[in-house]
Amino acid sequence: MFNDIGPLELVTIVVLAVLVFGPDKLPKVIQDVMRTIRKIREFSESAKEDIRNELGPEFKDFEFEDLNPKTFIRKQLDNDDLGLKEIRNGFDLKKEMAEVTDAVNGRDGDSSASSGSASGSGSGSAGSSGSSGNSGGRVDMTKKPEGPGKDDRPPFDADAT
Repeated sequence: MFNDIGPLELVTIVVLAVLVFGPDKLPKVIQDVMRTIRKIREFSESAKEDIRNELGPEFKDFEFEDLNPKTFIRKQLDNDDLGLKEIRNGFDLKKEMAEVTDAVNGRDGDSSASSGSASGSGSGSAGSSGSSGNSGGRVDMTKKPEGPGKDDRPPFDADAT
């Protein structure tokens, strides 16, 4: 409950409590606070138990901590029934962004050379229509793209508009 309170903060709270309540009333105040916390915990536990009983035996493993989205997602990611760990480990966002940045800036690095052939196959029609082929499959971002010719237009569909 108080995991994030440091020793200096704890000493400050004790000194303030002694100054506000006085040394003679402080033990009674601490007992009252502890009694209140205990009653709140008992009320919370009984409410949880009532909810579990009302939900029925299907939800006997239901935990209220699962209602927190972060906890729910972490629990689902740990449960590897869907193969989510393989997908998450197979995707390296930093590497992908570095490859894209290198390709846009026109740098020839080891990572961009290996992805240049893969990305060049997807953009081969755009790279071969206006460039000379010396770019190695990369698209020249400084040139304006050529507009589609009259023969490249899709047919007009009156029902679609």
